[in-house]
Amino acid sequence: MADEKVTASGPNGQAVPGDAIVKPDDSVEVTPADWVRYKPDSPLDYLVDRAVTIPSATIHKHVDKVRARNPDATPAQIVKLLEKEYLRVIQTTGGAVGAAAAIPAVGTAAGIALSTSDIATFFASSAAFSLAVADVHGIDVQDVPRRRALLLATVLGDKGAQDVEDAIGGSGVAWGKVLLTSMPRTTLHRVNKALTHRFVQRQVAKQGSLMLGRILPFGIGAVVGVFGARALGHTVIAQSRVAFGAPPERFPRVIEQK
Repeated sequence: MADEKVTASGPNGQAVPGDAIVKPDDSVEVTPADWVRYKPDSPLDYLVDRAVTIPSATIHKHVDKVRARNPDATPAQIVKLLEKEYLRVIQTTGGAVGAAAAIPAVGTAAGIALSTSDIATFFASSAAFSLAVADVHGIDVQDVPRRRALLLATVLGDKGAQDVEDAIGGSGVAWGKVLLTSMPRTTLHRVNKALTHRFVQRQVAKQGSLMLGRILPFGIGAVVGVFGARALGHTVIAQSRVAFGAPPERFPRVIEQK
């Protein structure tokens, strides 16, 4: 099987030199043209990459704790509890990452290294929340590009979801499940590029800058206020429900009650 070239598109849809090569083993190879075309990571790349590296074991442990505290709760009720917890955390203002301890790995040295900015808390909390919902649905994914696409799509709302749905051939399906479990690497690579481009475009349109201290979804500002954070949180929750569909009737994982 020959290597497959993933064609990136420029502003007018033209091919961009140095396209990534997806090898038969599903890994992405950087071409010589890509290597010499050095570009530093943007603040968006830095914050998103940090947010999506939460260990799966940490996610499992957190979901299990919520279930243990609510032994009679159904999967749907556990998801609702995770939603309330997520909103409560991201509404914390002033960059108090320590107050986000309810969300796994946020503010802990063993998890991901975050600054004390509200935007870092928002990204990390959103990633942890979406992965916790995936866990309730029985999906465990450690692949960073798949996690990245899930985070960006849910944060972007309907437009982000549309990018994923277009890539998998239509709406009406639980696109998050397809994204995390069966989307081909070539398609995933293309989706991540589209989502990142859409996010950056929206950010530049609102702020005209990608300075680290100013980058924030939809240009709200350097600090996420209570109401701004709540609005963003509701967007993520709404998209996570569409992404995964209705929760299962039974939990796919059995935990030991103590």
